Amino acid sequence: MKDLLLIALFAALGAGGAGLLGWPAIRLLRRRSVALSLFCVAVVTVLAVTSGTFAVAQAMFLSTHDLGVVITVLGMAAVVSLLTAALLGRQVVAGSRALAVAARTVGSDAGFTAPAHPLGTELAALAEELAATSARLAESRAREQALERSRRELIAWISHDLRTPLAGLRAMAEALEDGVAEEPDRYLVRIRTEVERLTGMVDDLFELSRIQAGALSLSLTRVSVYDLVDDALAGAYPLARRRGVRLEGRQVAAEPVEVDSREITRVLGNLLVNAIRSTPEDGVVAVAARREVDEVVLSVTDGCGGIPEQDLPRVFETGWRGGSARTPRREPGEGGDSGAGLGLAIVRGIVEAHAGRARVHNVAGGCCFEIALPAARG
Repeated sequence: MKDLLLIALFAALGAGGAGLLGWPAIRLLRRRSVALSLFCVAVVTVLAVTSGTFAVAQAMFLSTHDLGVVITVLGMAAVVSLLTAALLGRQVVAGSRALAVAARTVGSDAGFTAPAHPLGTELAALAEELAATSARLAESRAREQALERSRRELIAWISHDLRTPLAGLRAMAEALEDGVAEEPDRYLVRIRTEVERLTGMVDDLFELSRIQAGALSLSLTRVSVYDLVDDALAGAYPLARRRGVRLEGRQVAAEPVEVDSREITRVLGNLLVNAIRSTPEDGVVAVAARREVDEVVLSVTDGCGGIPEQDLPRVFETGWRGGSARTPRREPGEGGDSGAGLGLAIVRGIVEAHAGRARVHNVAGGCCFEIALPAARG
């Protein structure tokens, strides 16, 4: 037992000396190539084994023949170990370089290009993370482009909608000022109508800016969906009567929800106004409400003839107006929303502020707008 302890002590002293000499070299190489660091570790390991073996051999007073055998075995083992470390280092460096080249494609239009060189487990995991990051960047870029497109369209539409009423107001004001207006009262009514339209446009812009800035303040109360639908139908009835459109409440369940009654009534009002204006005379606009698991779904179905499939994903974008079926001509003296393509964007913003969802799909003869709100607990 004592001999084994002495052998262990001599081996530890020899290997420890090699380790102490190799530690500064490893620290100096920590910012260098990984391959060089791996080779240095292999060299330190070989020196540690060799030093420990020599120390034990000297303590055991081995013969010249036995010492030569030990030296030969150590030499062969050192050569194999160093060659293996060099090959492993080259493989790691090649994988790292391939991954570095592939990393340059992150966020590019073509997307992340995975390296063709075989990678180790850690580098493969890093490649997967880079691919996921590239996909997220692509999605973010697509959203940014969509927002930029919506912004340009919104500016174009609002510029057009502002120019038209302002030109009319200027002409009517000049006619009244010059005393050439044959029916001053009629001009005053038209001026008031256009001012109300401009006011509605400004209000919609302000509401949309609050929604997009996350500054929409909600006052949640427990209310029945039946009451919300009833209030919205009552508010839209005068417009429907002028348009010759019938309003119907179909299967409206009296389900409770915790919402801001004013904002949700505005949502239903926007949907009803759009539906009425898009439905031809003698058409029907139907409102329904149903329970689906933990949600209450309210729907407004019109007779607009449907929305092109390629336009369905853009319906709730800011500034979207769609085709002529969704943007009918406004009747003289008719108030309502601004017509700047903000109504449905406001609808989505308010619904999402309630942790709900807004969606649309085509039905026979028209389309159906749905808003899903979380059902009240208890």
